[in-house]
Amino acid sequence: MDGLLIINKPKGCTSHDVVAKLRRILSVKKAGHTGTLDPDATGVLCVCIGKATRLAQYTGEFEKEYRVVMKLGVSTDTQDATGKVIKETRDFEITIDEIEKAFKKFTGKITQIPPMYSAVKVGGVPLYRLARKGKEILRKPREVHIKEIKLLDFSGIFARFDVTCSKGTYVRTLCADIGDYLGAGAHMSTLERIRSGGFYIRDAMTLDEVERFKLAGTLTSRLISMEQVTGWMPSVVVKRPWDLFIKDGRPLDAGAVIGIKSQFGKGDRVAIMDSEEKLLAIGAALCESGSVTQGCSGNVLKVDKVLV
Repeated sequence: MDGLLIINKPKGCTSHDVVAKLRRILSVKKAGHTGTLDPDATGVLCVCIGKATRLAQYTGEFEKEYRVVMKLGVSTDTQDATGKVIKETRDFEITIDEIEKAFKKFTGKITQIPPMYSAVKVGGVPLYRLARKGKEILRKPREVHIKEIKLLDFSGIFARFDVTCSKGTYVRTLCADIGDYLGAGAHMSTLERIRSGGFYIRDAMTLDEVERFKLAGTLTSRLISMEQVTGWMPSVVVKRPWDLFIKDGRPLDAGAVIGIKSQFGKGDRVAIMDSEEKLLAIGAALCESGSVTQGCSGNVLKVDKVLV
């Protein structure tokens, strides 16, 4: 079984716990998720199985979409509902217009300071371990991209919204920063990931469903193939015997390529397929696709990851 499963992660367990349960259900050794969700978060957790684990590093760049409930007036040390209250503001009044203005303020490229309760490592030590000891250290701001924040409803205290953002965004930090901007403070009350790249919550399975599909012998119908996982990449088709040489990690010249599925630039990652469009490897383009079609001399693709 080689491919990706879209799991609807339940609340109250770690992403690692989900992967461990899947290994037991599927009786496989190789399995790994492509992007951590906090224990109290729910929703889309993409898990690579078998050979597809070699693709995990290429799926971590996916854009993410979350459904969020933010509570205004209460700030916590973890920036979510699990933390200790460190500030409480009473008798505040915030309008929908003010919420919308704040959302616009935090849309686009912004900087975030990673929270102390996070897996970011400083000197090889995760920040959350230091936080549990009562320590706080300086953290460097990071640039992230908030593509869109869409307000769904607002009660005056709770704001429910969808946010589309880049890899590495801390949604709880976004909530805390918006709360500070509005002057009332805030924390993230609930978080559900509803999309990771092209994988949606509507297609996700619970662990119980995975087990039922496995027992019924129909789980492979829900498995996302490795070709689908890399469907967002430009791709090329290579002819024989170059498809056999891929195992040796040899760079490819223009003569090896018999088809280009989509255009690419120098340095882009490229999926390398055989004549039957089976995924063989992931490569790095040494020139743009236009040069390949013109039969340029020298190597055109370097093999980064062999998958056969």
